[in-house]
This record gives sequence, C-alpha cells and structure tokens, in this order.
Amino acid sequence: MDIVDLNHGSGFVYGIDTREVSIAQRINVLIDVALVRAHRDQPARDYLGASRLGEPCARRLAYEITHTLPDEGRDIDGAMLRVFEAGHRFEVLSIEWLRAAGFDLRTRRRDGSQFGFTAAGGRLRGHIDGVIVAGPDVGVRWPALFEHKALNAKSWSDLVKRGVRSAKPIYFAQVQIYLAYMELAHALFTAMNKDSQELYHEVVPFDPAAAQALSDKAVEILRAADAAELPPRIAADADFYLCRACEYAKRCWETRP
Repeated sequence: MDIVDLNHGSGFVYGIDTREVSIAQRINVLIDVALVRAHRDQPARDYLGASRLGEPCARRLAYEITHTLPDEGRDIDGAMLRVFEAGHRFEVLSIEWLRAAGFDLRTRRRDGSQFGFTAAGGRLRGHIDGVIVAGPDVGVRWPALFEHKALNAKSWSDLVKRGVRSAKPIYFAQVQIYLAYMELAHALFTAMNKDSQELYHEVVPFDPAAAQALSDKAVEILRAADAAELPPRIAADADFYLCRACEYAKRCWETRP
C-alpha cells in the first residue's frame, strides 16, 4: 500500500480521488494514512512474540519472524490499526475500574518498564498486561497474571458461553506461555464487550503440558528460521479457511517445499 505525498496537492490517496468523495471519507483516509505511516516507522520485531505462539500455523509465524513481506494488498491497514488502538484504550478503562474496586493491579515495574520476559537468547519475548498482587476476596488467590481483551458482542458472547480455552485458543495459549515464564499459578482473564462495555472475568489455571508444547513450538520455529526453512503448511488445500484469511497465502502456496 503506497502512501502518497499529500503536500503536492495531487488529491489522490490510496488511489482515491479525495476531491470527489465526501468530507467524512477524505478525513478518514487521512487518519488511516497517518496510522499506517506511524506503524511503518516502528522498528520491526527481531523476536518471536509470545502472544503469537497460539497461532495454529507455524509457517505463518516463520514468515512473521523472518520479516517476510505479505502478499500484495494484504498488508495491515488503517482499519485494523484503529481496532488495535481501541483495544488498548479499552484495556486502560478496565484497569482503572479494577483499581477503583480495590484490586492492586500493577502494569509497570518501578523503573517504568512493562512486565515481561525473554527466553532463547532474547529471540522469544513476551510483555504482559499486568499482575494483580492483592485484592478483594472474590475467590481468586493472589498474585495472578492479568490479561485483557476487547471483543465485539458476538465474540464476547461466545467467550462467555464456552470459556477461554474453547472459544479463544490463541488467547489461552498466550496466557499459558506467560504463566510459565512469569512463574504464576493462574491468570485473571478479563474481556470487555466493546458494544456494551460489559466485563467478563475468568480464572485460567496454569497448564504445564500446554505451556511446554508452546515452548517446543517456539524452538522449532526459530530453528526453521535459522535454517531458512519453512515449517509444513497447516492444510493440504489453499482453500482451507485459515489459508484464505492469511496475508501470506499466495506466497505460501506458490512456494515449493
């Protein structure tokens, strides 16, 4: 996605003639341009993020850690960046509400840095939302890892109905690897319904077997990246639903093993 220099008055952004669209569209295009530009200016990760280990396709993670370019037109856009930013703002709200309710929820170390961990020589890293070190007697032993997500109404309702492990396996995996490396016994997983601001809370216990499998997966992906190899595809057909949604689908299925 090319960002056009707006200073030359061409009137075209993302191939759109902004002189022939509504004020709302023109402003929103400019906002998205600014978000994408800021995102591209951030340094690329030189490590595998623990929050991504729950991604079911190891090949997709190998593409990510080797900074492989997505298929043309499949790069992250302003709409998705707005969703990410809104999620961070909703997290701040939930933290403020929990603290007001008497929970001693800490998100930063004394030096101001975020809680987290590094492993595999710094090539596997994770940054947690926080730790609740004390709080009211609600049936949870403290300390507990704190993890927050903001979901749309449909996704939130499914989570409430089925629980984190079944409804959100990627989030479950994220919590497990955090618990393992932060040496905590359980997590308080909090999810906000973005449409109604309802909150759902679930205690997620540490599952050593699941955490070990995720750690082993990280090692395999890092080794494949070092050897310039690609892990197996997740499916036998490019029409598989996860492949259709993947930003590396064309590259993946046109690449010989």
